[in-house]
Formats: sequence, structure tokens, C-alpha cells
Amino acid sequence: MRADDYLANPCEASSLPFWKAETVQIPKNIKVIRDDEFNVERCAGNDERYFKLIHDMKIVEKTHLSEQFEVVKCGTESYANHINECYAKEGISTEELKEYKKHRVYDPDLWIAVADKATGQIVATGIAELDTRIGEGILEWIQVSPQYRHKGLGKFVVRELLWRMKDKASFAVVSGKVDSESNPMALYRACGFINPVIWHVITEKNS
Repeated sequence: MRADDYLANPCEASSLPFWKAETVQIPKNIKVIRDDEFNVERCAGNDERYFKLIHDMKIVEKTHLSEQFEVVKCGTESYANHINECYAKEGISTEELKEYKKHRVYDPDLWIAVADKATGQIVATGIAELDTRIGEGILEWIQVSPQYRHKGLGKFVVRELLWRMKDKASFAVVSGKVDSESNPMALYRACGFINPVIWHVITEKNS
């Protein structure tokens, strides 16, 4: 994929950010189909729907954290542990997360951890990436501990990441599962992301 083709409409061009669209090899048993090209009768297999949204970075405002919480520094293992705490069916190992730091899109300023001041417990984390070649910011992992949800922490993490990349990125993208119980699309829309495009990830039944 050429950068010009991707930049014309990042959400429609690929379900992935540009750097992954260039490098990721999709397994033969998986098909990725944009919603406007999807025909349920022709796609036999397990269908998971994902959204992709874009932020034009034209209006990015500094956000503030409740006095109950603070932004803290922590190691890769703590990020992995928190991610695994937040998802029942998804997760990542410390070693896998360490590989993120080897990617050309790695930016240490775009890793955020929020702790409860009273306990020191990490309650929200966010990891974003930056493709400086095309000015694309990528929200990769955004999560809040189950018992701390609905306190504005998700919005803080998203908006803080956007603030940190505002002078580096021309636009930002984010993806997530359409049918997730936590309704992540609503969070990102509330933070200024627009132009939702739905992608179907079809896994063959026999795989």
C-alpha cells in the first residue's frame, strides 16, 4: 500500500494503521472485509466486527485528572499485568509488550499509567504509537480496571495521549471491537474521533 492511497482515507484504506498495513501478513484462514463490501451469505466463518475511527487533531485540549489519581511511571511488566487484568479474552505478555519498544513507531512519551493515590494501584493505562513518516498517531491499548470504570479515566487517558502527540501527529486513528461490552467506540467518539468505518474479520470455521 502506498502512503498516498492510505492518507486519502485512512479508515477506508485499511483496518490497520499504515505501518502495520505495510508489514503484517494476514493468515490464509482470515479475511478482512470492509463493511460496504461485506456479503454475509458469501462469508462462511466466525465474523468479528471492528471499527476504525480518525481524529483530525484540529481541536485538542489539555485534560485534567481527578485529585484521587496521579500519572505514574512504571515498567513494562506493570503495563502487561494491567492490560491482562482488564480483558477476559485478550491479553499480552511482558515479552510481547517489550517488542513494541523495538518498533519504529515507538514513542516513550506515549505510554501512560494512572494510579490511585490512596493505594498506589495502577487503575488505567494507555499505549499509543507515532508513525513520523506520515504523521499518524495510533492509539494501541486503552484500558481501565473494571472497578474504576465510569470515573472519567478512559477519557483522560485518550485525551492526554492526543495532547502529547498534538505537535507530532497530523491525525490519529484507533480501532476496537464493535460488539465489546465496554462500548469503546462511544468513548472515542466522545473524545473527538469521527468517520467510523466497520471492518469484518472472518476466521474460517475449520481453523
